[in-house]
Amino acid sequence: MSASPATVERTPRRGAWRRLGRARAGRRLRALAGRWRSSLQLRVLVSTLGLGLVALALIGVYVGDRMSAGLFEARRDQVLAESARSTQQAQDSLAASTASTPGDVAILLEDVTNAQRAGGSGDRDVFLLRAPGQAGFGVGATASDLTLVDLVSRELKQATAGDGQQWQSVAIPVGDRVEPGIVVGQDVEVPTAGTYQMFFLYSLQAEQDRLDFLLRTLGFAAAALVVLLGGMTWLVTRRTVHPVRRAAHVAERLADGHLSERMAVHGQDEMATLARSFNEMAGSLQDQIHRMEELSTLQRRFVSDVSHELRTPLTTIRMAGEVIHGARDEFDPAVKRSAELLATQLDRFEDLLADLLEISRFDAGAAVLDAEGRDLRDIVMQAVDNAVPLAARRGSWLQVELPDQRADADVDPRRVERVLRNLLVNGIEHADGSAVEVRVGVDPTAVAVTVRDHGVGMTADEALHVFDRFWRADPARARTTGGTGLGLAISLEDAHLHGGTLEAWGRPGRGACFRLTLPRRAGIRLSGSPLPLVPGPDAPVADAAPLRSTDPAALPELPPMTGEIAIVSNASDPARTDVRLDDTADVPAHGRRQP
Repeated sequence: MSASPATVERTPRRGAWRRLGRARAGRRLRALAGRWRSSLQLRVLVSTLGLGLVALALIGVYVGDRMSAGLFEARRDQVLAESARSTQQAQDSLAASTASTPGDVAILLEDVTNAQRAGGSGDRDVFLLRAPGQAGFGVGATASDLTLVDLVSRELKQATAGDGQQWQSVAIPVGDRVEPGIVVGQDVEVPTAGTYQMFFLYSLQAEQDRLDFLLRTLGFAAAALVVLLGGMTWLVTRRTVHPVRRAAHVAERLADGHLSERMAVHGQDEMATLARSFNEMAGSLQDQIHRMEELSTLQRRFVSDVSHELRTPLTTIRMAGEVIHGARDEFDPAVKRSAELLATQLDRFEDLLADLLEISRFDAGAAVLDAEGRDLRDIVMQAVDNAVPLAARRGSWLQVELPDQRADADVDPRRVERVLRNLLVNGIEHADGSAVEVRVGVDPTAVAVTVRDHGVGMTADEALHVFDRFWRADPARARTTGGTGLGLAISLEDAHLHGGTLEAWGRPGRGACFRLTLPRRAGIRLSGSPLPLVPGPDAPVADAAPLRSTDPAALPELPPMTGEIAIVSNASDPARTDVRLDDTADVPAHGRRQP
């Protein structure tokens, strides 16, 4: 028998509603957990109420138990005393009786039972029962209510026989409910009939009602106390937490640049002291920041002014140096060498001034991004082409890995090419003749370039300072490329101007890796990079010496050579495989090979 369409449709709907309900419950729980973690006032309030409830519950249990025991003991003592008097009165009546026949004895017992039932301080039932072990006389039990005789247990009867007054707590059935009660028994002597046992049944419902009323009153009082405690705790914590929240708000405003923000000071208590101390700290920070801003402004102005002022004498010196350098062949060897050194140092001095001017523009916030849509592979190949002569002189070679798809991005070609040039020059200088690997990666939101060398490497602490201005890991290491010490610092600023990142990794003996990551479109927030920064496990271990470019184990596909470019990916694109060496005077005429 197949299920109806309505049944088939209802089952997935119920499952969907259950999943939706669980999702909503999960969101509420997460929101509540977040509120709990973020609110000190809520935690203090809930903790205080929780401890208060536990304390009140313990006190309530103790007080309720003591009240119950006190009411029961007071009523029990009253019942025992009253039962003893009633039993004595009944015994006196029985002793004064002249009844001798079973009929007379039965009438006597009934009269005594009725008299004692009405003689108590409240409603009670009276039972006259034959004592255990007595011979039959023809007169059985007499009771004011025969339906309640079974409440007198056998144990109570046996305990009462010859042992004086005894009592036992019982539950009295009254309609569809039961009431607490107590049964008190004692032996009496009936003329002619022998020993009987007189039992008095008292209801304790009045005491139970009184106890319930007291417990309800205590419960209402405890609830009111909890509400009062919660209100007091909320007010106290609010007055305590409010200055802290105000301090946090003012601190956030200060962090946003509103240095004149201050806390309000009220009174002379600890919170007022906190506000005054916070304001003094904020004022001191404001003064320090203003002084640092003034010093920074003076520094930027000094660097910019000096750089501009040096341009004029440098131009004159450059003109004179070019004249001397052009006539160097007419001088003796020592003077000729001096002319060449002069030209080289003038080039370096001019580069230093250009870098100082660029840094001053970044510091002043005057750097402008001239972005256009470009394929990053073209910019990479242009930078690699320009780095080939240096690689030839340093005995290194360049390995380029390009993706098959286009790596289009909105970038400033001049700035990106400068970043790549600085990274390549840095990698070649520190590669010590080993290979320098260049990789390009792309994903839907970002493009990336890594420059990896297998040279001396650097420590993790050095990697944190590698982008600092004029910083060098080893001051004793000779700089052969004529760098100014500002290249990586400028590269970092160029990356930030694009909204990208420039990161460094290194290990001693394993080389270093620099990664440039740029968003493909302006406004995209980077959440990762298409390429890893840390090399994979196949990288040389720290204890192994770096493989040289002429080592067959390092380059089995290339003959011993320097200054070559090997494109290891995208070999199907002819535009990518035809790489020219611009400076043929400095580069040996080796053929190019594509793997």
